[in-house]
Amino acid sequence: MKTKVLTLLVCCAILLFPLKALAQEFAYPFQNPALTEEERLDNALSLMTVDEMIFTIVGQGVPRLGIANPGSTEAIHGIVRGGPTTLPDMYALARGQAGRNGIMEPAYLHSTAFPQAYGIGETWDRGMAQVVGEVMSVEARYHSQKSGRNCLVLWAPNADLGRDPRWGRTEECFGEDPYLVGEMVASEVRGIQGDDPVYWRGAALMKHFLANSNEDGRMHTDSRFDESLFRDYYSYGFWKGARAGAKSLMTAYNCYNGIPCEANPFIHEILRGEWGMDGTIVNDAGALRNMVTEHHFAEDIDQAIRLSLEAGLSRFIDSRFEQVKAAYDAGALSEELLRKSARYNLRTMLRLGLMDAACPYDALEFGEVAPWETQDYKDKARLVTQKSVVLLKNEGHLLPIDKSKVKKIAVFGNRAEAVLKDWYGALPTYTVTPLEGIREAAENDGVEVRFQRWDNDGTAQETARWADVCIVCVGNHPTTSPDWDEQTIQSPWGRSVVAGDGREAIDRRSLMLETEDLIKVVWQANPRTVVALISSFPFAIGWTAGHVPAIVHLTQCSQELGHALADVLFGTYNPAGRTTQTWVGDILDLPNMMDYDIRHGRTYMYFKGKPVFPFGHGLSYTDFKYSRLKIRREGDRYVFRFRLENTGPCDGEEVVQLYARFKGDDAACRLRGFERIALAKGERREVEISVPASDLQLWDPVAHAFRTPGGRTRFLIGASSADIRLKKGVRL
Repeated sequence: MKTKVLTLLVCCAILLFPLKALAQEFAYPFQNPALTEEERLDNALSLMTVDEMIFTIVGQGVPRLGIANPGSTEAIHGIVRGGPTTLPDMYALARGQAGRNGIMEPAYLHSTAFPQAYGIGETWDRGMAQVVGEVMSVEARYHSQKSGRNCLVLWAPNADLGRDPRWGRTEECFGEDPYLVGEMVASEVRGIQGDDPVYWRGAALMKHFLANSNEDGRMHTDSRFDESLFRDYYSYGFWKGARAGAKSLMTAYNCYNGIPCEANPFIHEILRGEWGMDGTIVNDAGALRNMVTEHHFAEDIDQAIRLSLEAGLSRFIDSRFEQVKAAYDAGALSEELLRKSARYNLRTMLRLGLMDAACPYDALEFGEVAPWETQDYKDKARLVTQKSVVLLKNEGHLLPIDKSKVKKIAVFGNRAEAVLKDWYGALPTYTVTPLEGIREAAENDGVEVRFQRWDNDGTAQETARWADVCIVCVGNHPTTSPDWDEQTIQSPWGRSVVAGDGREAIDRRSLMLETEDLIKVVWQANPRTVVALISSFPFAIGWTAGHVPAIVHLTQCSQELGHALADVLFGTYNPAGRTTQTWVGDILDLPNMMDYDIRHGRTYMYFKGKPVFPFGHGLSYTDFKYSRLKIRREGDRYVFRFRLENTGPCDGEEVVQLYARFKGDDAACRLRGFERIALAKGERREVEISVPASDLQLWDPVAHAFRTPGGRTRFLIGASSADIRLKKGVRL
C-alpha cells in the first residue's frame, strides 16, 4: 500500500512539475499562452486600475503590466510613418536639384508606395490586394522593431463605396460596387493579418463605417437610407472584411439616419453582436467634439464619451487621458463600462502578440536591408501598378507603340514629370516618373523623346507635328495644390485651386478635366495621340473619348508609376485593368450629392444615362472568346463553368465578370463573381467561378435577414457590365 501511495505521489510530482515550472515563467497569469483567450483577458483586467483601463481607451498600453502600446498607422496604399505635411518639390527632384525625392527625411519614415486604393481596385485582382496588405504589415513590423515605436494597427482597408465620383476621397476606395469592394477588402485584410492561426502580423482596422462619401459638411451631414441599402450596399464590404477576420474598424463623422456613427446602435447590435467584431473600434479625429458642436447629439463631452462607449466604441483617437478620466470622476462613466471597453482593446493587443513574451512575427528577420529597399518589394510595387492600368480606348491599335516603326515621341502634360504624393501616401525612397519611364523604354532602342509641359508659347503643335506619336500625361493633383514648379505650396485644408480636384475635406465641384484643352491642341496637330490620364477618380472626358484614339488610366502615387505606364505603352505588359466606377458624361447625370439612395440613378446598377465608360470596362492587346456556359449547384455553392479562349495576337489577361439579374429587383444587374485569367496566345481554358449561395441573396426587410430571391435568376457573364457574352437563367 505504501509503495502504491509513493508511486502515486511521484507521478503527481512529475505531472505537476511542468505546470509549476511553467507558472514560474510568467509574472502574471495572462502572459501564459496555454490559457484561453478569455481567461487571459479576465486576468489582465482584474489586475488593471481604472487609470490603466482608460490608458487603453485613449490608445496607450499598460506599461506596469508589460503590455505595449500597439500603435497605429495610416495604410491606404503603403504605411505612413511621418514625413512632410507639405508637398515635396517634385519638379526640382525631376531636375536633380533637390536631393533624393526632393526631401531629406530619416530612413525610418520610408515604405513601399503602391498605387492609390482606387488603382488597386482597378486591378480586379484579389491577389494584388493581398500582396499590398502583406507588404504593409511586414513593413509595419519592421518599423516597430527598428524604431521601438509600434505601428501594428493598420488603418486599412477602406471599405467605403464610391457612389459618386465627386466624392473627394474617391482615391481611397476600391470602387462603387459592394461585391467588388468586399472581395478586395477581404483579401487585403488577410494580407495584413497573416495566416497564423493565433497571432496577427498586423491588425486590419477598416474605415469608415458608415456611408461616408461626402466631404463637404461631413462633420454634420446625415446619410439617410433604408435597411435594404444598409445591408446590400453600404455595409456589404465591411461585412465581407469581418468574415475574412477583421475585428476592428473606424467610424465615420456623419450621422446615419439621425444618429452620429460613433454612437450609433449598429456598433453594438450589428458589428459586435452579429458580425463578432470584438476588437478595437475607434472614432475619427474630431468626431467626439462634433457630437456636441456639430450634431448637437450630446450636451457635453462627458455625455459624448458615455454615449460612444455605451454604443460599443472602445477607443478615441481624439481624446486625452485627462478628458476620459474627468468624465469618470464626474460620474458619467462606470467602472464596468470602462472594463468592457478596455477588453476590446486588450483583445487586439493579445492577438498582435503584445501580451506574450514573444510571437511568431517578432521573429521576422530583416537583415541590413529594409524591406522597401529589396528588389522583391520593388517588383511587387511594379506588378500591382501594371495590373492597375486600364486601357480605356485603343482605336486603330495605336497601342502598343512599335519601336521599330516609331522613332520620334513627343510627351506633353503636367503629370509627366513627377510622381505626386497624396495625403495618406507612403514616402518611397525613389520614384519613376512617366517621362523617365518612357525615356528609359524608348531611348535605349534609338527612339528620340522630346518633352513639353504646356503650350505657353504656342509651340506645342510644332512639337506634336514633329513626332510619330504623342503622349499627353494629364490628371488631377492629389492634394489639390497648384503646379508652381519650385514652390512647395500646400493647398489649405478644405480648399482647392482646381474645381475638378478633390481630396479629404473637399468634394469636387466639377467633373471636367482642366487640361483637356491641351489634349485638343496636341490631337489637332497629330491625331496619333495617346492620353495617359493619371488621376484619383473619373473625369467627364467625352470629347477626348470621342476623338483621341488611345486612352489609358492609372492612379497616382506609385513609386513604379513611370515603369508601369511605359510597360503598357510599349507592350512589355498587356493591360487588363478595369474601371471600378461608372464614368459619367455630365454632372447632370448625377443626383444631388447628399441623396444616399443610390436607386435614384447612381452606380451601374441604377444609372439611367449613357456613360463615357461603363463599370468593369477595360481593353487588352488581344481578344477573348467566351462559350459553353454551364451552371450547377455543389452543396452551398453555385459553379459557373464556361470556355475562355485567347483568339488574339498575344498573351494576355481577361477579367471575366459574373452578374446576376434577380427577379423583382430594381437593379439592372449586380456583380456576383469575377476572376482575372491569364491565357497564352491561342490557349483555351475551362473557367470556373464558384459563388457561395450566400452571395446570391438580397436583404429581406420584412424578415430582417438575407434571403434568396424567388423565381428565375438571370446570370450574365462578360468582359464588363455592358459587354455581356453569355447568358443563362436558373431557378435558385
